[in-house]
Amino acid sequence: MTQQQYVTEALILSVRDMGEADRLAVVFSREHGKLSAAAYGARRPRSRLAGSVQSFSLVEVSLMPGRNLETIGQCEVKRSFRELRDDITLMTYAAFLAELVSELWPDRSPEPSAYDVLLGSFTLLLERNPRLVSLAGAWQLLALAGFHPEYERCVTCGQVLALPAFFDACAGGGVCPACEHSELQPLDDAVCGFIDKLLNVNWKQPPQFKVTGATLLQAEKMLIEFIAHRIERPLKSVRFIQMMKGTERLEER
Repeated sequence: MTQQQYVTEALILSVRDMGEADRLAVVFSREHGKLSAAAYGARRPRSRLAGSVQSFSLVEVSLMPGRNLETIGQCEVKRSFRELRDDITLMTYAAFLAELVSELWPDRSPEPSAYDVLLGSFTLLLERNPRLVSLAGAWQLLALAGFHPEYERCVTCGQVLALPAFFDACAGGGVCPACEHSELQPLDDAVCGFIDKLLNVNWKQPPQFKVTGATLLQAEKMLIEFIAHRIERPLKSVRFIQMMKGTERLEER
């Protein structure tokens, strides 16, 4: 039986060259999840796909199912998010979120809420402090994938967690002072409150808030360690984010 071509809205997570004139795109669709798709001839100047198959773009794409790869027939750009490719800082944070989505969800596993978070993040990266936006997006994506940090109770003994305490990225939550906590980073009210705000960001009506450099760095360190333990390896994009870290006081733009 011949498989039918289908059309879906998708965000392009990544694009790389394939063969002499083709491109391989990884796309994330609300209805179909993550898909790998070949854009044959997309690197030829006269190809109708030449300007549309680009990382971070929001597209309406026509796909033909295949054994290992979908084939892109048509690709209409609904929003290019060109600024995310042109600015090195924005590109780094967008790549971080795209890579996280790619790692957290297997192929063909739809997660509409994750799609909405990623689209909201890409949109807000252009309007607000990208460092804060990427943190909010990443913490929300982890929670949607089932990796919500636990800091109501100690993950070691189960007792109600009184702050200040410590954070165990491997166990996924807070550890009380009475339990073994050597080499664990501290966990306090400020960082827990900040992470709670990030987890509850409304992408259509995002809040304005301030955060100290110390709290921001602590939340970033927790996130990076948490991700590394959840997916069992560091993300390629993380080293670039670490290069851009600072200790200044940040305010929403």
